[in-house]
Amino acid sequence: MSSSDFRQLVIRGEAGKADRLFRAAVSAFCSLTRPSRREVDQLEDLALPLFDAVSVETKRFAAAALSECAHAPAVLIRRLCDETVDIAAPLLIRSAALTDVDLIALIGRHGLPHARAIARRPGLNQTISDLVQALSGSGSQSDAPGGPQGSAQHAASNDTSPAAPKSETERTLSRLRAMMRPATAPAGADDPSTARQKADADDFAKLLATALCGNRAFFQTALADLLEVRFQLAKSLTENTHYTSLIPALRALELPEEQAFLLVAALFPLAVNGAAAIRVFLDHYRLCNVEAAREWLRAHENDAPAGQPLSSAL
Repeated sequence: MSSSDFRQLVIRGEAGKADRLFRAAVSAFCSLTRPSRREVDQLEDLALPLFDAVSVETKRFAAAALSECAHAPAVLIRRLCDETVDIAAPLLIRSAALTDVDLIALIGRHGLPHARAIARRPGLNQTISDLVQALSGSGSQSDAPGGPQGSAQHAASNDTSPAAPKSETERTLSRLRAMMRPATAPAGADDPSTARQKADADDFAKLLATALCGNRAFFQTALADLLEVRFQLAKSLTENTHYTSLIPALRALELPEEQAFLLVAALFPLAVNGAAAIRVFLDHYRLCNVEAAREWLRAHENDAPAGQPLSSAL
């Protein structure tokens, strides 16, 4: 009997069989000192078809076990990291298989819960640490990191003095630009149930990469393609000195607020410099209705002035 046939029997059988096979495969892999490429492929070939059939507890077991592996299977790691943080936390905190770019993408997709777990990684890149602090500062005062150090960081983030020659946000974004490589679709299982999530992640990765590349025309082109509007309209949304006109475009794409914040910070760093300014952005973004935002865009696509105030979309 082939391994494919065996997997099908397990999937069709009782759920416990899938859990036992999944755990056994992960345990056997973790016992290898230096797994070969073939052994990595074998684990993914066995585990990925079972992924949706196994229990949450088994996924937690796999995440904890694989977090200690220096040569973990990349596709399986990504699937586990895209689970809720109670499953993904060991990998987010310890896995050497996650690159800095992977961590930034995970923060963009999953927001603060994943960001706070990533912040616990030993030797975390300072740029990512700054990004986590910026996102944490965008919440309420009660969400600020606890303890004297957290309070000091939160107080520092409220320094919005315009006299500063270069904001910390700008410095963080400069380092992000150096870290980000051109967006490519990550390898993953061709599971129809995750197709929409993967497409959304690819769309955001494309927007973030073009926003960070230093040439705004690339972002404007990507935005026009995703919104299916004229390039001239997409261009006008980012040519103002403030992000106000960009809000309905991002809302129309139904981007989570964490992703929208990253894009606005990349394009308008001075406008979201400090916790107070970030809270203002979040207030505007949360008040913007998705359908009203789409109506606003349709009106501007029909040659309405692009600089019109946003009151109709809020």
